[in-house]
Amino acid sequence: MLAAGAGTALAGIVPLGTAAYASGPRDHTLTRQLRGLEKERSTRLGVFAQDVATGRTVLHRADERFPVCSVFKTLAVAAVLRDLDREGEYLSRRVRYTEQDVVRSGYAPITGLPANLAEGMTVEGLCAASITHSDNTAANLLLGRLGGPTSVTRFCRSLGDTVTRLDRWEPELNSAEPDRATDTTGPHAVGRTYARLILGHALDSGDRERLTGWLLANTTGGARLRAGLPNDWTVAEKTGTGDYGTTNDVGVAWPPGRGPVVLAVLSTKRDPDAPADDQLIARTAALVTAALS
Repeated sequence: MLAAGAGTALAGIVPLGTAAYASGPRDHTLTRQLRGLEKERSTRLGVFAQDVATGRTVLHRADERFPVCSVFKTLAVAAVLRDLDREGEYLSRRVRYTEQDVVRSGYAPITGLPANLAEGMTVEGLCAASITHSDNTAANLLLGRLGGPTSVTRFCRSLGDTVTRLDRWEPELNSAEPDRATDTTGPHAVGRTYARLILGHALDSGDRERLTGWLLANTTGGARLRAGLPNDWTVAEKTGTGDYGTTNDVGVAWPPGRGPVVLAVLSTKRDPDAPADDQLIARTAALVTAALS
């Protein structure tokens, strides 16, 4: 479903609930392609994409709920930057944690390193680890300083996102059972929220630059959105992975010589033991950006 519209700024992002789509052979082709991917990969696929300069928009199951998984980590870090930090003072604080914290989180590629476990990490280091390596312990420590998982929900509401919610800690929030309402988001909602953080004025310029830098440096998304986009595009994104084959990637891409493209691709399956499907995200990104251009 491809909607055509005008808009040269973030204000051009399609409002929630939009149900008017442009019609035409190209639009029908994209819809068939996305439905074909769903059938081929035995998945439910949600897409929101928008060329911010032209307003051209792709919506496919864009207002349905999907497990949020680690896509929330960008939101938690943004909340720390906006609500806790003051000119870097809070980011410089050192946080100490235990081996039990590491074991409980289930995934700690940075916080689990012996030197970090022994000496602790700064809040800034935890923010970076949470996004660039999707470190669960780092994310849980940040959530603790924000007041728990529901602080992410409140942060999203403050940005006008009435859909995205976080209710549990890592790793339980990744259970991703079908029809679960907790720990979920929608492609349209989370895509717009990422756009506000990366392209808009939800953060001050320094914090926006810092957050975008971590998303650009993400190490977990090479086989997802990045793999489906041309090599000369610059991509700032965050992945999420959970049970039921849940495979997500959300971010902003900058084609050379053009304005940014907002992309949110979320997917989940019915089989609780299904593996993550990176290729699905890459193929979706390729189809969607071809349609937008």
